[in-house]
Amino acid sequence: MKFKIPSIFKNIYVIIFLLFATWMVFFDSNSTLVHLELNEQINELEKETEYYKNEIEKDKKELSKIQSDSGLEKYAREKLFMKRENEDIFIIEFDSSNVKK
Repeated sequence: MKFKIPSIFKNIYVIIFLLFATWMVFFDSNSTLVHLELNEQINELEKETEYYKNEIEKDKKELSKIQSDSGLEKYAREKLFMKRENEDIFIIEFDSSNVKK
C-alpha cells in the first residue's frame, strides 16, 4: 500500500509558509516562546511594582506619624526600644511553646 501525500503539501507556497511558521514559533530570536516568557516576567514585575507602591504608602503614613515629637518618642520607644535617662525598661516575651492548652 502506497502512502499518498495530499496535494496541498505539494504546493511550494504551503511548504514555504509551514517552514516560515515553524521558524517563527520555535527558532527565531523573537519567537512566540520568547514572547511568552517575557510576558510572564512583565506580569511578575508589575506585581512587584504594586507591592512596592503599597509599601511606600505604608512608610509615608508611618513617616507622617513620626513627624511630631510625641510620635517620634512613641516610635523610638516601641520599635527601637529606646528609653529616657534614669529609666528602666523590661521586655517581657511570651513563650508559646510551654503553654498548656
